[in-house]
Amino acid sequence: MRVEWPTFALICATYAALLVCLFLLPGLSIALAILALIPVIALQASLQHEVIHGHPFSERKLGEALVFPSLNLAIPYLRFRDTHLEHHMDATLTDPYEDPESNYLDPAVWSRLPRWVQRLLTANNTLLGRMALGPAIGQVAFMAGDWRAIVAGDRCVLRAWVWHLPAVVLIVALVIASPLPVWAYIVACYGGLSLLKIRTFLEHQAHERARGRTVIIEDRGPLAFLFLNNNLHVVHHMHPKLPWYRLPRIYFNNREAYLSRNAGYSYRSYAEIFRRHLLRAKDPVPHPLYPPH
Repeated sequence: MRVEWPTFALICATYAALLVCLFLLPGLSIALAILALIPVIALQASLQHEVIHGHPFSERKLGEALVFPSLNLAIPYLRFRDTHLEHHMDATLTDPYEDPESNYLDPAVWSRLPRWVQRLLTANNTLLGRMALGPAIGQVAFMAGDWRAIVAGDRCVLRAWVWHLPAVVLIVALVIASPLPVWAYIVACYGGLSLLKIRTFLEHQAHERARGRTVIIEDRGPLAFLFLNNNLHVVHHMHPKLPWYRLPRIYFNNREAYLSRNAGYSYRSYAEIFRRHLLRAKDPVPHPLYPPH
């Protein structure tokens, strides 16, 4: 059986770090424990993403057993898996209906929204807004969509939430057994989701050609590690079976080819993204290229 040891070791280290944050750090400082938990929760979500794409074992169910309980408590693993694999249909990237990870709305839907909702979603399209408001807005929209699917009879969605509940109970029971207050863990969950919003903020853009819709961020710092090099997003979409630790070499050995393929949609670093888009939206909320009805 194929085993990708760097990924397996990182999964083990992530859970070891979780235990340190729950059982050791609160004795020093609750604030320190929360701050340390935020990247741990974000990293586990990135590891879930690796498992979705067949890492670290050739038998995916073994990897799923390791990461099934979502430390962020918000997104059932099975829903993350199913919606993300659907997202990998590059021909429909950014489509408000076909791409479950799209940040755009149908312009016809946008025009019917109350003014206060439009303002809220416009604020959410800045990086600061996406980090501060995005986890709440995204969770409400996600759960509302899943509820509609369940009411319509989608048993796969229902099953995902049913399996998610005991996983949440398991994590909450672990927190209760630790010195960390439950409220502090919930704050850390929001922080972890907020951190992940940096990665998804501009991963994809509206573009006439599918190959021009996916970004490259040439960052090699802490955020790139937390996102497991998914900032090199074109490489991931073209080679989803490549493990995270091989993406940088593949990209930088073929940099010009990848930048040519995605029509130059790139940034030098996350620092550049913060400078340019912390308070200024990159994209409109209504899809700029969506066909009129």
